[in-house]
Amino acid sequence: MNIPRSNNPRVVIIGGGFGGIALAQKLRKQEVQVVLLDKNNYHTFQPLLYQVSTGGLEPDSIAYPLRKVLIGYDNFFFRLAEVIEIIPEKKLLQTTIGELFYDYLVVATGSHTNFFGNTELEKHAMAMKSIPQSLNLRSLILENFEQALLTDEYHERDALMNFVIVGGGPTGVELAGALAEIKKGILPKDYPDLDTRRAQINIIQGRDRILDAMSEQASKKAEDFLEELGVQVWKNVRVTGYDGKTVRTQTDLTFETATLIWAAGVKGATIKGLDAKELIAGGNRLSVNEFNQVIGYPEIFAIGDIACMQSEEAPRGHPMMAQPAIQQGRNLGENLVRLINGKPLRPFVYKDKGSMATVGRNKAVCDLKNIRFQGVFAWFVWMFVHLFFLIGFRNRVVVFINWVYNYIRFDREARLIIRPFKRNYDQFRD
Repeated sequence: MNIPRSNNPRVVIIGGGFGGIALAQKLRKQEVQVVLLDKNNYHTFQPLLYQVSTGGLEPDSIAYPLRKVLIGYDNFFFRLAEVIEIIPEKKLLQTTIGELFYDYLVVATGSHTNFFGNTELEKHAMAMKSIPQSLNLRSLILENFEQALLTDEYHERDALMNFVIVGGGPTGVELAGALAEIKKGILPKDYPDLDTRRAQINIIQGRDRILDAMSEQASKKAEDFLEELGVQVWKNVRVTGYDGKTVRTQTDLTFETATLIWAAGVKGATIKGLDAKELIAGGNRLSVNEFNQVIGYPEIFAIGDIACMQSEEAPRGHPMMAQPAIQQGRNLGENLVRLINGKPLRPFVYKDKGSMATVGRNKAVCDLKNIRFQGVFAWFVWMFVHLFFLIGFRNRVVVFINWVYNYIRFDREARLIIRPFKRNYDQFRD
């Protein structure tokens, strides 16, 4: 990999997500050699992926070059590579560009979409965990409306304009709200020769309420917001299959749709060599102790979505969100320095700063530590928090300008089919 030898300990970070970047920033002025590996050369701000999928933002607004993050850092190296296997007994990584030895290894690989072993759903449903997936979804949504113009069959047209979102968490709720606003404000202008009133947005939740990780007050208000926008909310319904045309559930309820969007769960992105059953906790995550050390491997750490730190306060581990990853990355940065200097490690303590979700224009719900609120003020708080955590001044400015423009014009300029997503529409003519 052409990484020079150093007298300082080598810390290898796998993954340039929230946790990996927070750790790298914490190690900036320390006497260590840091190597960051990622299969992409950019960091993705995943909370805003749904806005790329619905044409509200272009992908470069929520992506930031990893090399730019490391500019000015001494003894820092980035390599574009995917790790194939970890060999702990040799302190060695096998990657797509060669081998690399480490003194300390940090796994921050994040998570993948979890289809819970249903291969039919995995084949036909649309995921939204990366920028390429979001661009595919954006293209498919727009292509479906273009295709709807070409058919005289009402059944086929309705299926093309029917959107089913599986998962009532923040991702599903925010996406449903965005699609409902597109139906209301944009489709009638873009497709005047199409009866877009027949377009449907359905959100399916397997439990008895949406946003079930938030307060009941927030959950109820979010559902009210969605119904105001014309979204149909189906609770206590579990999807069992989708063949590309018909969504089947555990009940007699079915949906004819060309677009099933899966937002029902994620699982840890494990790597060969650390995938033994004794290392894996719920959600396909690596079991770690209170210092984020992988159980049985004192030189290997895991942070963020891939790490499951179980305790009395968090029996299933911490939430698979940005804040735990950022906090774990910062804490681990301090602990690695303490470890190198022979000092005792400090256990990680998660500071829950609350949760929030937007349901569309002037509509959001916020559960902060000591206060809960909904509506317009919650919407402004949601925007401020997301702008604050975006990486890069340019990205903050571009996103802010886009939001202001979209708010004033009630428009989404980025509804472009840049990379067509090809699918077979013949099955809808049966």
